[in-house]
Amino acid sequence: MPISPKLNAEIRVLTLFNLDSAMEGIKVHKSADAETLDAIQRLYEKGLLTQQDGGYLTDLGIHCAEHLQTALRILNGPVQPS
Repeated sequence: MPISPKLNAEIRVLTLFNLDSAMEGIKVHKSADAETLDAIQRLYEKGLLTQQDGGYLTDLGIHCAEHLQTALRILNGPVQPS
C-alpha cells in the first residue's frame, strides 16, 4: 500500500497525540500549514478526532494511533541480526 502525501500528513498528525493520557488532545490553529489543516479535517471526517480543529482522539482514533505508533517504534528500532 503506497503512502500518499495526504496519508503521510494524517500519520504525522496522529503521532502528535500522547497516548499515555486520554485527557491530552491537540488544538491546531488556523495559522497552521494547509497540509496539516486538511489532514485534521480528514481525520475528523473519518471519525478519528472529536473536533474539526483537533480535539481528542475518539475510541477509533486511539486504536488507530496505538497501532500506528507501535509500527513506527518497530520500524525505527534497531535492525535485528539475520
